Amino acid sequence: MPLVGFVLAALIGVSLGLLGGGGSILTVPILVYVLGFEPKESIAMGLAIVGTTSLFGAFGHWRAGNLQLRAALVFGAMAMGGTFVGARLSVFLPGTVQLVLFATVMLVAAVFMERNARRELATPATGPEPRVASFPLLAASALGVGALTGLVGVGGGFLIVPVLVLRAGLPMKQAVGTSLLVIAFNSFVGFAGYLGHVNVAWGALTLFTGLAIAGTVGGTWLSRFISQATLKRAFAGLLVVMGVLILYENRRTFPALGRAAASESPRPVRPG
Repeated sequence: MPLVGFVLAALIGVSLGLLGGGGSILTVPILVYVLGFEPKESIAMGLAIVGTTSLFGAFGHWRAGNLQLRAALVFGAMAMGGTFVGARLSVFLPGTVQLVLFATVMLVAAVFMERNARRELATPATGPEPRVASFPLLAASALGVGALTGLVGVGGGFLIVPVLVLRAGLPMKQAVGTSLLVIAFNSFVGFAGYLGHVNVAWGALTLFTGLAIAGTVGGTWLSRFISQATLKRAFAGLLVVMGVLILYENRRTFPALGRAAASESPRPVRPG
């Protein structure tokens, strides 16, 4: 693995430790464009890397008192069903289409993270506590996050954290720690859904995961001193840059999808 791969692997862990998410949305592009793995192989490996790293990070947050185990188990159990279904459905999609979906998710996530950061900067810390949503709404949110995890290989932390805050009523720091355990659940189930369908480079997977875990330790420690809103704004900018680059790299996919749609559309019937 090249030197830049070592550095980027550690940065993935730092992201997970600081924000409770973002690691998987960086892992797949790194595995594809820096380390040269195939898209489907990268998505599967990314799930294993982020799952193991998140589990390690969750332990650190649990020791700091920032993990709600009950919320993680309930939300994670609902999300895992959607994750497994999404991973199974993903085998019917070409790898380039998955990357385009992945980039789209990155851009949408950037918008939501920027809005969330602005809200945190504008709202006083003594504002009203978030309300707990009804169980059907919480279950639907968990299933949707899980399906996205399996389909495009994201752990979903950038979605899980807002859901835990806005739907489950958790404080921000507890949502970050709790999301890491949910990410681990989702990622391991998604990885299981890919096994038998893709080849896994176990040596590279082990090395990359070890470096990411080391980064998580640093990120968890730094989270005590750095503003979450500031980090989210910076991370949103990074997501925009990477999302645009991935769409540019896969720009040939769009004409191909257009031709496929045209070939499937019914031909006009000529008058006899």
